Amino acid sequence: MTTAPKRTSALPRLTDDSVLIFDLDNTLYPAACNLFSQVSDLIGEYVRDALKLEASEAYRVQKDYFHRYGTTLRGLMTEHEVDPADYLAKVHDIDLSVVSPAPDLATALDDLPGRKLIFTNASRGHAERVMDRLGISDHFETIFDIVDANYIPKP
Repeated sequence: MTTAPKRTSALPRLTDDSVLIFDLDNTLYPAACNLFSQVSDLIGEYVRDALKLEASEAYRVQKDYFHRYGTTLRGLMTEHEVDPADYLAKVHDIDLSVVSPAPDLATALDDLPGRKLIFTNASRGHAERVMDRLGISDHFETIFDIVDANYIPKP
């Protein structure tokens, strides 16, 4: 009789020296919260108002810039010299009541050794508000946001 080989994990064991980088939106909270649909709607309104377009054309531009530049913001900055601070403030002015505190997530994060960082295409303020709502702010050392990335989005 043969025995099955012992299974080992392909992942390295985490230690206190580990650095864990987390995305925020639709990762640390359920996508079913639909926060991004709120943001997307506000992006559409911003494009419409900033470029003085009809809603359907604004939607087309929004999606075109997202696909060509990685974010609509990057396209607006490149093509129209839009102020990124104004844009980020307006498109992240969303209702977070749909995000529930996540004590199980906080416990899981607490159990992970190492440094924990947030890396997001959103603004620091948005990340802080979402993390506060989830009850996980104390588990992260820092936030690397779209401003820190010089407005160059992560993939």
